[in-house]
Amino acid sequence: MSFKAYQIHQEDGKVVSRFVDMSEDQLDPGEVTIRVAYSSVNYKDALAATGTGKIIRRFPCIGGIDLAGTVTASLDPRFAKGDAVLATSYDIGVAHHGGYAEVARIPADWVVRLPKGMTLKEAMTFGTAGFTAGLAVVRMEANGLTPDNGPVIVSGATGGVGSVAIEVLSKLGYHVVALTGKETEFDYLTSIGAQEVMLRQSLDLTKIKPLDKSLWAGAVDNLGGEVLAWMASTMQIGGTLASIGLAASHTLNTTVMPFILRGVSLLGIDSVNCPMPQRAEVWRRLASDMRPTHLEQMTRTIPFDQLPSVFDDFIKSRARGRTVVDIAS
Repeated sequence: MSFKAYQIHQEDGKVVSRFVDMSEDQLDPGEVTIRVAYSSVNYKDALAATGTGKIIRRFPCIGGIDLAGTVTASLDPRFAKGDAVLATSYDIGVAHHGGYAEVARIPADWVVRLPKGMTLKEAMTFGTAGFTAGLAVVRMEANGLTPDNGPVIVSGATGGVGSVAIEVLSKLGYHVVALTGKETEFDYLTSIGAQEVMLRQSLDLTKIKPLDKSLWAGAVDNLGGEVLAWMASTMQIGGTLASIGLAASHTLNTTVMPFILRGVSLLGIDSVNCPMPQRAEVWRRLASDMRPTHLEQMTRTIPFDQLPSVFDDFIKSRARGRTVVDIAS
């Protein structure tokens, strides 16, 4: 029986993506077969599908680094037919057929049972972006960050990771400052929990001091480059800085002074290789105490056949919040 999939190919040295019909025997090996209900769109997905970034490690490959659905068959005793599950990260959508398909086959070690209190659609409202934001908060807490320590700044605030980070931190009682380059998004950012909004244009990133005014107990950075360097220079003593993304740059030109004179901790947040026990715990918390209250407000849902139309929004930084792909309907 055939099913619909969105597959990424390389033809004449160029990356091209299109809908195809496939059968289950064309899927990659794995112990768990899933009828996919929802997927999502992350910046990484847009880079992969358009060839803007060298993301795909083998061609052809079904795109989509996230998926949520129902188990239809399992060779692993941890999962049974009818179980609601999700899967993100690992090689999904980059070197193993991913979530942009009506059927997926995934190694059992990559599969997470849907947390109690979370729907399949909500799981993809989080997706990799939301999971990464949740992982950052958990890592920062483990490093000693508490609401009493002081304000937390979030860059790339209107994106998927930034939006969820703002919501989660606000719900946990933090004073959240959103850093954005979009003057039109102040109302959106305050509506999802930001107590203050800063315009990135207000910063002089050409003159970053080794140590500047001490401002932030915590910081979540999605941009890299000069913004990350500025954040490091403005951290409080004992502050915690989570580096999540490189939407602006993969470089970091700074000094060791914030780290040895203020004891700042720089945490690298790796959602791809996160160990399964910690992965499951982050998902549990996203379904409970870290669960945002404005999930629907920060999310748009598109039918599967409209998927190609949204990638450009991510590449050109026009996307806001999260984009869920309704695969089943």
